[in-house]
Amino acid sequence: MPKSKKRGSNHQRGAGGQHRNVQPFSDEDASIETMSHCSGFSDPASFTEEGPEVDEEATQEDFEYKLKGFIDLTLDKSAKTRQAALEGLKNALTSKILYEFILERRMTLTDSIERCIKKGKSDEQSAAARLACLLCVQLGSGIESEEILKTLGPVLKKIICDGTASIQARQACATCLGVCCFIVTDDITELYSTMECLENIFTKSYQRETDTNDISSTHNPVLHISALLAWTLLLTICPVSEVKKKLEMHLHKLPNLLSCDDVNMRIAAGETLALLFELARETEADFFYEDMELLTQKLRALATDGNKHRAKVDKRKQRSVFRDVLRAVEERDFPTETVKFGPERMYIDCWVKKQTYDTFKEILGSGMQYHLQSNEFLRNVFELGPPVMLDAATLKTMKIPRFERHLYNSAAFKARTKARSKCRDKRTDVGEFF
Repeated sequence: MPKSKKRGSNHQRGAGGQHRNVQPFSDEDASIETMSHCSGFSDPASFTEEGPEVDEEATQEDFEYKLKGFIDLTLDKSAKTRQAALEGLKNALTSKILYEFILERRMTLTDSIERCIKKGKSDEQSAAARLACLLCVQLGSGIESEEILKTLGPVLKKIICDGTASIQARQACATCLGVCCFIVTDDITELYSTMECLENIFTKSYQRETDTNDISSTHNPVLHISALLAWTLLLTICPVSEVKKKLEMHLHKLPNLLSCDDVNMRIAAGETLALLFELARETEADFFYEDMELLTQKLRALATDGNKHRAKVDKRKQRSVFRDVLRAVEERDFPTETVKFGPERMYIDCWVKKQTYDTFKEILGSGMQYHLQSNEFLRNVFELGPPVMLDAATLKTMKIPRFERHLYNSAAFKARTKARSKCRDKRTDVGEFF
């Protein structure tokens, strides 16, 4: 007997009036789907030259329509939907300059962020804090950012000081508070208040200094690192008189953090020390540090660390950073870095500039280069002047053909491989083998 066509019959029943396996399309599904579309938007320069021409006006309208949907979804009952909406907005603000769009809706966005930080849980609070950073980065150092900080500042400080809140949320709020205060530099009272709040967090790592060199794990090094880096960023814009006070308070205590078990805390403390020495030498030509010999011994030990109980990745990262820190403390030297974006380039030639660049790179991620080209606030911070306006024809001539890029990358790869092979043969990095 021929076999019955069960597959066909099942398909017909599924295509008929019964829909028991089909779920209704919820707002949460809509938000996630919309988010996937929005995350696809990036720097306009990333489109290939072979692609078809696009109606920019229609694309912009569609983009803004989706952003309006995200703003509405930040009030949704579902925590997942709210978080997805916050992430969608964050992705949009890192990939485009949306000053006019945000300016019209800044009060609505600020209220949504405040509500998510107050009533949300760890992931939602972190996403809201990151979005608040981006709002201020987009709006710049005007009165609009001041209003955002006045609204969100007390809420952020409350979360940072709340021992029952999640470490992830407190860490994000500490970074957000520091960055927003850095952008709104006019209110010196708020600057000092914010620095005091951050000091109350990371100085807890000093408390075990008289007992042992190790920092207790209960001191939450992740939170303390964020607070320390945010505090260091704000120190770079303080008046000279305040810088001198902070140097007296912290320059003799920070070296104790170099003995912390957490590699990221050691690195953060080392980079902060390098920056403090740079500021101290700028404020006082005859600056003298009493414990210089002991400090350089610690730094040299970290720059050549070969302890077996530490991971190779951590040792490599630590040695690289502390070689630069040691040069800064001993020789007043800084290894200049070059950052290229579009037809321009920026030279990072001091620790203050490096700290500022690293902070905004952490916030903007892959959108950092685009914002360096187009964001007036960031260009002012790094003294790049007004944005360089290039027409489509100039941009097209600047693009390297794909085949030429392939040849260049192949040649660079071969040269890099030969150089590394020579280094391996000579066993130049002896520390790797201990």
